Amino acid sequence: MALHNQHGAFRLPELEVTGSGQGPLKGLSFAVKDVFAVAGHRSSAGNPDWLRTHEPAADHAPVVRRLLEAGADLRGAAHTDELMYSLGGENYHYGTPVNPHGKDRVPGGSSSGSAVAVAAGSVDFALGTDTGGSVRVPSSYCGVFGFRPTHGAVPLEGVIPLAPGFDTVGWIAGSAELLLKVGRVLLAGADSGKDGSVLEAGADSGGAGRVLKAGTNSGGPGLARMFVPPECWALAEPDGAAFLKRGLEQLQAGASLQAAEAAIAPEGLKAWMDAFRELQGAEIWAAHGGWIGRERPAFGPDIAARFAWAAGLAGADLRRAGGLRRRLAERLRRLLGNDGCLVIPTVPGPAPLRGAPPDQLERDRSGAMRLCCIAGLAGLPQVTLPVPGPGGLPLGLSVIGGHGQDLRLLSWIQEVWKQ
Repeated sequence: MALHNQHGAFRLPELEVTGSGQGPLKGLSFAVKDVFAVAGHRSSAGNPDWLRTHEPAADHAPVVRRLLEAGADLRGAAHTDELMYSLGGENYHYGTPVNPHGKDRVPGGSSSGSAVAVAAGSVDFALGTDTGGSVRVPSSYCGVFGFRPTHGAVPLEGVIPLAPGFDTVGWIAGSAELLLKVGRVLLAGADSGKDGSVLEAGADSGGAGRVLKAGTNSGGPGLARMFVPPECWALAEPDGAAFLKRGLEQLQAGASLQAAEAAIAPEGLKAWMDAFRELQGAEIWAAHGGWIGRERPAFGPDIAARFAWAAGLAGADLRRAGGLRRRLAERLRRLLGNDGCLVIPTVPGPAPLRGAPPDQLERDRSGAMRLCCIAGLAGLPQVTLPVPGPGGLPLGLSVIGGHGQDLRLLSWIQEVWKQ
């Protein structure tokens, strides 16, 4: 029986696959962003021309198979922004899912349908992808829990790419407990070295190569050190800053930890964002430029402009951006180690109004990316927690953990975040 699609979260509410009926996720339902391979299903990646030019999947993506084997039932393919290249959630072709916390507000993207499906109670949890914030932003705007894992910790096979050196499979749930339960399934068997280090895979447009990074993915003791970067908190919109600070106080009280102020970006977060956009844009064009040149797809105006900009990065000298990425990744991984965390606003404020002019959309996107690029550049795990904000609109409070400390971070959040 197809899901009721009153919030427009789904492109295909009728897509159903029954799970194994046994395992830790028995009795739970999940949706997939319309970029995951499901046997017999054609993913749209948010664009009719992509749908037209690609064949149905022969098999499930490994992450989908893991969830089904763990007992969960797949219920629906959820909407995404076009080729995952946006953070707003407004799709030129398929429309915009309705944010359950405000029908005049965007749901956030690109995992827009996944966040709306969970926030509306259509499914228990949902899969999304997160490259530059595509799970964290809609989770914040829709008032749900979202998680972006350590880069390379969850397999990306069978997932339409955006920028492989930054792409991750993330998930969204209505509680910290369920976020952890799904994490225990999806993070099982993370690729680790003999010393317990996570081997980071994927393209590296900064030229860093394939190297062994410190970190485990085994859960273990909780976190012992908490840092609050002032340059991140300075981006919080005035109306929401007090609400976010109350969320920080709640987190501190639950964890019995005192946060220490620690600046992390002497270069400025704008420089970090610019490096991220250059490296991501070059990878995006490498991944999709051939298809765009061959098929001449119709894009919405904002997506078309973004791809045109990315095309200009083909053959560009990215050594400066790549060098900055390596330096800041080393700095953050050294600061956090195995038991530290950063606490930051997920995005500057609540969900923006729908139908805003392009210049306002770009300002909203830029503010979100200055905060979201931190975990992306350093390949770190990040969880976003819902916080009640001004006028009843949700805000997001984020905790970034050490590299490879995904299960430790999720377990700690489940223990200390009391609502």
